[in-house]
Amino acid sequence: MSRTYTYSESFTRTHARYLASKVAADLRQMRLFYGQPSDDQISNFVEELTELLAGGYLESVDYGFRRNDGWTVALHYKVLSDGTLDTDDRAGRVPIGADVSGASWYSFLRHSAKWSLLTQAERERIENSIPVKRGHSTEPIVGAGIWSQDKIYSSNGTSFTRLTLKL
Repeated sequence: MSRTYTYSESFTRTHARYLASKVAADLRQMRLFYGQPSDDQISNFVEELTELLAGGYLESVDYGFRRNDGWTVALHYKVLSDGTLDTDDRAGRVPIGADVSGASWYSFLRHSAKWSLLTQAERERIENSIPVKRGHSTEPIVGAGIWSQDKIYSSNGTSFTRLTLKL
């Protein structure tokens, strides 16, 4: 006699909040090293990430400092939700010592293909529930820098691959 058990768990808002908390820890280090973002901004980014991740509407997001049209220091988070069980690194070790004089705090977000399948009313409902209000803008350029993968944050088959801009 044999028994078969099936265990299934879907990606939930709790999993999304866990991943968002890893980003929040990185952003707190950015504030420690460079003075931005504020606690309120970090809380708002956590809410935004949680909502978009839980719905499958996030492709990637960047946070950092921008001077003119380019990044001076930045973190890039790309969502992978293919069910791969990746390692779950500890947050932190953001770049230190970048010259952010004359630069301003900036974030650039890219929605997933699933976002484009929503009706305009559905997108507006989600956007209105998120405290971060994003306009339409151009993506900052990398210039002479190179994105380097240095962390993976994962929870229940969904992960953030973090890349750090190296100038």
